[in-house]
Amino acid sequence: MSLLAAIPQRDEAERLRTLLHYEVLGKAQDPAFSELAVLAAQFTLAPYAYIGFLDANRLWFGGTAGFQGLELERNATPCRVTVLEQQPLLVRDAASDPHCQPGGVIEPSSGIQCRSYLAVPLVAPNGEPVGTLAVLSPLPHAFREQQIQALEVLARQVITRLEFYNRSRLQERIVRARQRVERALTVERNFVSAVLDTISALVLVLDTAGRVVRFNRACERVSGLSFAELVGRTLPANLALSEECEPGADMLSRVRSGMPYAGETNWISRDGKRRRIDWTATPLSDHMGEVNFIIATGVDVTSQREAELALRESETRYRQLVEGSLGMVCTHDMEGRLLSINTHAAAGLGYQPEELIGTHIIDLIPESYRAGWQTYAQNLRDHGDAQGRLHLQHKNGEVRVIAYRNKLLALPETAPFVLGHGIDVTEKTEAENRAHTLMRQRESILESVGDGIYGIDLEGCILFVNEVGANMLGYSSAEVEGKKIHDLIHHSRPDGTPYPHEECPIDATPFRKTPLRVRDEVFWRKDGIAIPVEYVACPLITNGQPTGTVVAFQDVTERRRLDRMKDEFISTVSHELRTPLTSLRAALGLIGGGVLDKRPEKMAQMLDVAIGNCDRLVRLVNDILDFERINSGRLQLVYGEVNAVDLLRRATDLQHSSATRAGIVFRIDAEPVNLWVDSDRILQTLTNLISNAIKFSPHESEIRLRAHALNDTQAVLEVQDRGRGIPPEKLEMIFERFQQVDASDSREMGGTGLGLAICRSIVHHHGGRIWAESNEGSGSTFFFTVPRGPLPGQPPPERTITPVLE
Repeated sequence: MSLLAAIPQRDEAERLRTLLHYEVLGKAQDPAFSELAVLAAQFTLAPYAYIGFLDANRLWFGGTAGFQGLELERNATPCRVTVLEQQPLLVRDAASDPHCQPGGVIEPSSGIQCRSYLAVPLVAPNGEPVGTLAVLSPLPHAFREQQIQALEVLARQVITRLEFYNRSRLQERIVRARQRVERALTVERNFVSAVLDTISALVLVLDTAGRVVRFNRACERVSGLSFAELVGRTLPANLALSEECEPGADMLSRVRSGMPYAGETNWISRDGKRRRIDWTATPLSDHMGEVNFIIATGVDVTSQREAELALRESETRYRQLVEGSLGMVCTHDMEGRLLSINTHAAAGLGYQPEELIGTHIIDLIPESYRAGWQTYAQNLRDHGDAQGRLHLQHKNGEVRVIAYRNKLLALPETAPFVLGHGIDVTEKTEAENRAHTLMRQRESILESVGDGIYGIDLEGCILFVNEVGANMLGYSSAEVEGKKIHDLIHHSRPDGTPYPHEECPIDATPFRKTPLRVRDEVFWRKDGIAIPVEYVACPLITNGQPTGTVVAFQDVTERRRLDRMKDEFISTVSHELRTPLTSLRAALGLIGGGVLDKRPEKMAQMLDVAIGNCDRLVRLVNDILDFERINSGRLQLVYGEVNAVDLLRRATDLQHSSATRAGIVFRIDAEPVNLWVDSDRILQTLTNLISNAIKFSPHESEIRLRAHALNDTQAVLEVQDRGRGIPPEKLEMIFERFQQVDASDSREMGGTGLGLAICRSIVHHHGGRIWAESNEGSGSTFFFTVPRGPLPGQPPPERTITPVLE
């Protein structure tokens, strides 16, 4: 354990406080201390000496001899032992002394190495060691114990010097403190004088005889007299400080005896004006308790008393006004208890005023409406007022709606309270609710219809537009409201020529007073695109006078597209029906006319042509019926679990005879994955794709069929041929109705042009997709996806396998 650890902490703390008391740490060397260090070096014939003060970390040099320095690390010198043991320390040879650091030398400064060391402690009058007086030599055994006494004498001189410095500093502080007090007193007197002359209160100081000692500016202003006129004199009668309430009472005698005085008097100024002053007088005593002065402070309450009188008169008028009011006027405390309520308000709730006084307002609120009370109370506390609607229960049980505006008031000497004013708006609220209901119904109707609807005033400015109409025109409702609709959407005719405002039939509708229906018109969208519309414009009539127009319009772009598609479909079907019928009619005509009676082989050829065209007509009609049934949603799919390999084998079996005639072979390369499909319809899709592959494949080629799982929910089926291929631009088009790679295919191959369209519809109804990939001249591959399990909303699969129907 170190010597430092052996010293109690409280002793070390007290030593450090003593050291700080002398104010010697961290300062430059004192010449007087340096002289004492030189003297110690001369007495002991030492080349080095110093006076050091030891704190918790360092040794600070107060004076040195033989070297220069300001500080030294605490553990680098044996001084710590001298201070903590409070005994002189003689180190004859630092190389063998346990008090020294390893290395055998003591270094008081950089470059100085000493072997001998002698030090005595510097002990303050309170017994605490604060440092050392030490001498050092680079030679061993340079000092003797007889030299300790001389160093102790010099150490006492150091402490004497420290005490002298300390007393000098104390004396300087006392002088400076006295000077500060004197300056503070001067400042205080000037401050008090300035305060007395600047405050609005009247301040009057009298001696015990009643003579004026101080008369501030406020007194001068109210009385019209100056301090110079009154100083040293008693107050004149018109400035009396008391109006006696009891015979023989004397304000001065009461205050002189130590009793305070409070009362109001009238001061009559030099110009004759009367002011009401509220006075408070107290004695000013010295340290012996003797009353030396009387200080009286007064407040001019003339305006306040006049206001109180006016308030009393106003209160009387207010009571008459409140009681005569047809609205609800009441007051309540911050807890919500009624303090007052006028007769009309109480009667509106079925009570007399006295029945409601003291009642908590929340007790009058139905249970379902009490949730807003805390918000109301919080608004009053935070903002000082609150407004809104309050639901109060009538004595007969019905609920009355009160529109209120309440304000928090805080009057002097009274607890804060709330002044409330309200109006019974029950009937108005019910009417508003009905109107809001009708408005919401109207808005719901406007937003639920599929047509665009907007309303305009007589100037042609938008009053409202439903969301459907705004979306059709590419605007938001906020963008068009208040703007002239003609300039936005009806400014030009279909051919782009200007449409004058005066020729617009919509703007003329209110004055026509009859509905207007227009077809073959265009409205212009925000992006500048014209959309074909049909619209009906109806005038708005209020009290027999036109006020605007309501227009309902439809975007007929899709309808026209469907009409064109219908026309194209009819045209295509007519063409497809006419071609085989013409051939059939020609063949039968030749046979029926007997032209071929003598040419049986030609007659047989014509019969084959007729039969082939009949078969083509049957296929066309069946495909048209299938296509219409699928797209109209009348085709019911019967889902079941079927194995992909079985499905592909059934499909090839159905096309086996056709493939044999064409010299085509099938190759099935499929995983045994289970599918969740209508097996008949997927079989129809596969036979259509295989039939097409057979038609377009060269003789003695191969058609490959594959099936594999795409993921956990879908599988992919493929039909690949080695035919002539499909141009890239027609890979999507071939799935449309009556679309083929070559227009001659329907005649040469016997197709109807609906097979791939039917395939696409069937696959889409299964939640999948169908597409083709092809390289011209090297064949095509058709892909389609189907589900492996039930779609959302479908029943789970049964574990039995649904057979594939031929």
